[in-house]
Amino acid sequence: MIFRLGFVAMTLDLENCSPSGAVTYAAYKKLEDENARKIRLARVSRSNLGNTLRILKNNAALNIEVYRLTSKLIPLATHNELSGWDFGTEFHEEFKQIGDFIKANNFRVSAHPDHFTLLNSIKPEVLEASIIDLDYHVRMFEAMGLYDYKYKLVLHVGGMYGDKEKSIERFKINFKRLPDRIRKRIILENDDKSFTASDVLYICKELNIPMVLDVHHHNCVNNGEPIEELLPGIFKTWEQEEYPPKLHFSSPRSCKEFRSHADYIDVNDFMSFLKTAKIFNRDLDFMLECKMKDRALLELSDKLKNVKELCSINKSTFKI
Repeated sequence: MIFRLGFVAMTLDLENCSPSGAVTYAAYKKLEDENARKIRLARVSRSNLGNTLRILKNNAALNIEVYRLTSKLIPLATHNELSGWDFGTEFHEEFKQIGDFIKANNFRVSAHPDHFTLLNSIKPEVLEASIIDLDYHVRMFEAMGLYDYKYKLVLHVGGMYGDKEKSIERFKINFKRLPDRIRKRIILENDDKSFTASDVLYICKELNIPMVLDVHHHNCVNNGEPIEELLPGIFKTWEQEEYPPKLHFSSPRSCKEFRSHADYIDVNDFMSFLKTAKIFNRDLDFMLECKMKDRALLELSDKLKNVKELCSINKSTFKI
């Protein structure tokens, strides 16, 4: 069984390398004229895109092949006032360089739209905004030339709205209405308060989409079922996919702040889960959701090298 480690968006080991530089709408409107506004957006967007390529090159040097792109690459791209902005064409060369590098290095990249992207919302305007946000993410993939549906978008089911069953049905109905270019990229994750791993597995089976198990979220909320009972069904949802099952892993910050992510991964917690997963002998990819980003990955990697049951292939890849 081979597993790989990945991290989310930001690197802490490269200076001045944020891929998430922002322009608020208030700051945008304060600028004197339309040309000044366009220049500001272009400058920040190009900086974000350039820093993303820097991060990917650093990942290649470290053999880190699993990476989550930030959702904030292009500031204000989903704002109503910029609805006609063809950022893919404006930054064609920058996007192409990123996409070419991803494909040349066979990176597994994904994105995770923010918590306000809710396909099961009871408010039509929220659903409309959510679809616009999903379209924005897909447009970024397409601008990079990443047309293959193996490049995914991770979503939560959404809100409960006082009735879990109706909320699930609303998600299923709205999901089926999405265009293929969006729908075929979506994979679904259990959350830490409302929709358990069992709930999400049921939805994924119904809709025939892959499920991302968030191990930390399962520990936060579940129906008492052992995680090993869920793993075979979760892994089966990935049978038609090119990449192996993907999981999210993090450690709680403290007993009091159990839902919050810690800076680093507790290696004992990780190994405990890994030994459980090994029973099913499936290659896996882990997205580490830690405050210390790539430093947390590298620290965990160093600790795993000293675990006798493991064989280190490179900094992010191991065999058990």
